[in-house]
Amino acid sequence: MLDSYALIAFLEGEAGGETVEALLKEGLKNNCFLYMSAVNLGEVIYIAERERGLAKAQQVLARIDEMPIAVVDAGRQCSLAAAHIKAHWALSYADCFAAALCQLMDAVLVTGDQEFVPLEAAGAVTIRWIVEPG
Repeated sequence: MLDSYALIAFLEGEAGGETVEALLKEGLKNNCFLYMSAVNLGEVIYIAERERGLAKAQQVLARIDEMPIAVVDAGRQCSLAAAHIKAHWALSYADCFAAALCQLMDAVLVTGDQEFVPLEAAGAVTIRWIVEPG
């Protein structure tokens, strides 16, 4: 399960991006997908548009659409799980959707966002760090 931090790190060539690239290549090789919440996809796109304009955001979306990423809609169950997480943890609302989807799918979250450290410490999510926290 990718969060926006991980996908942006890959797209921008930032630290940890090489780990995401390896996971994407592995997905293509083995014909399997990484998952991402539609809310987190929206976060990636709004950041691209805010920083680089609409045309660039559309290019980013087209590039993502070619990747082995299955975007999962934020339905009622995920929305309520994200609301529960938000009520108890100091995370952005979009990050709560990534955590909720991980819980619902029993998936590992791929991130470098240190906001998730307390959730991992509490056993609320399992994380594959692209950049070690600290």
